[in-house]
Amino acid sequence: MPSFLDVPVSGAYHLVHWIAQTFEPLTGPYSAALAIVLCTVAVRLALLPLSVRAARGAKSRTALLPQLKELSDKHKNNPERLNREVAALQAESGSLFAGCLPLLAQLPFFWVLYSLFSTAVVAGQPNQLLTGTLFGAPLGLHWPLLTSTPVYLGLAVLLAVVAYCSAHWQSRKAENQPDGLVGQLTRVLPYGTLVTAAFIPLAAGLYLLTTTTWAVAERAILQR
Repeated sequence: MPSFLDVPVSGAYHLVHWIAQTFEPLTGPYSAALAIVLCTVAVRLALLPLSVRAARGAKSRTALLPQLKELSDKHKNNPERLNREVAALQAESGSLFAGCLPLLAQLPFFWVLYSLFSTAVVAGQPNQLLTGTLFGAPLGLHWPLLTSTPVYLGLAVLLAVVAYCSAHWQSRKAENQPDGLVGQLTRVLPYGTLVTAAFIPLAAGLYLLTTTTWAVAERAILQR
């Protein structure tokens, strides 16, 4: 593990371990998994202002779509003028980058969690979180044979359901989505979590499931 990650991983270890110990009398071997879910929810709550900003920006850009179509029809023979008009109109709706802020802001948390459950020694002592399990599967275990650890199959199914809900929501907004490759990618990208889960520890997969479920519910509330 790179040395610059020692401090955040050590801090995350003590926090997650403390939460796990707190709930262990009630949840037993599932205390570490519960701690991951609670930390994920805390991260999403902290990022809620960014999500609200992104949702407002999306609504503003959606409201501009009729005007964009009108500009496209009006200046279809003058690409340079069209680009200037479109750029000016889109500037009114805020930066497109704002919609990516919640996802980008989560990357450090995801990487710390990945490192935390991929390291045998943290802060100079054995990583006790690796003893945590979820339905018998160690949280630090990477994707094994599905027949030996059915919890991975359950995780994959749940991730697929959440991805379907996200893609279905995008389809319902099809009239507001761009045509061609961009529109197709928008509908396919939610399923990328299934591919990611195959290369990360079970603990990180649990984080993915929790945060994507939160994202779907959050989007349904903020962008309705």
